Amino acid sequence: MDIIVIYCTVPNKKLAKDITRILMKHKLAACVSMIDNIRSTFSWDGDVCEEKEVLMMIKTRRANYGKIKLVIEDMHSYTIPEIIALPVVDCSEDYLKWLVKETES
Repeated sequence: MDIIVIYCTVPNKKLAKDITRILMKHKLAACVSMIDNIRSTFSWDGDVCEEKEVLMMIKTRRANYGKIKLVIEDMHSYTIPEIIALPVVDCSEDYLKWLVKETES
């Protein structure tokens, strides 16, 4: 199984929707789930910062990671956007078939 979930935080819903639209248009993701209004605490330039963000969970194939990373880096407003890919260890056979079908070009 070569499926991953990419976590990416963005500052607002508009940017999350814009990135999602591009990913879906180019069949780079089968699904993007968004969790609004999360609170992230992080270190930046020696300061501890806290921001409201939107978490994107992008379900895709590992082969699409490079293209997705380029889309996010091109559209994102942060200097260093969070782009973290996690392997899917297991999932239902039906979900796997659907994900593969939806990300075929």
